[in-house]
Amino acid sequence: MKRALDTGLKAPDAPLEWATIADGVIYTAHIPLYPDGRLETGDIKTQTRVTLDNLKRTVEAAGGTMADVTQVLIYLPDPADFPGMNEIYTSAFAKPYPNRATVVAQLMVPGARIEIVAYAHVGKGKAS
Repeated sequence: MKRALDTGLKAPDAPLEWATIADGVIYTAHIPLYPDGRLETGDIKTQTRVTLDNLKRTVEAAGGTMADVTQVLIYLPDPADFPGMNEIYTSAFAKPYPNRATVVAQLMVPGARIEIVAYAHVGKGKAS
C-alpha cells in the first residue's frame, strides 16, 4: 500500500504528493522549489542544485541516501542547459550511478528549467 512521504516541502496546490512510498520504493518528482514554496528562477546550475537538494531531502526523509536512488528522469525545456545540469548532477551521485534519461520537454511551471522524476529503493520498513 502506498502512502505520502513527508518531504518537509510546502504541500503543492495540486492533486499530487511530492513523494509516495510503497514496499520500500520512493516515487518522487521535483522542481527547483524551496521548502517555503518559492520557485528558484535562476540559471540551470542553481535550479539543478535546488532540485537535487529536494530529492536528497526526500530520500533522507525515508531513511535513505542518494546511493539508494536507482533511476532518474530529467526534463529540460532547453537542450542548451544539459551541460550545466550535468555538471551539478555529477556532484550529487557516485558510482554506480542511477540509471538516467534526459528528455527535452516543455515544463508546466513557468520559470522552471528542470524537473526531475526519481525512484529510490530504501527497503521495506525503512521509512517511518
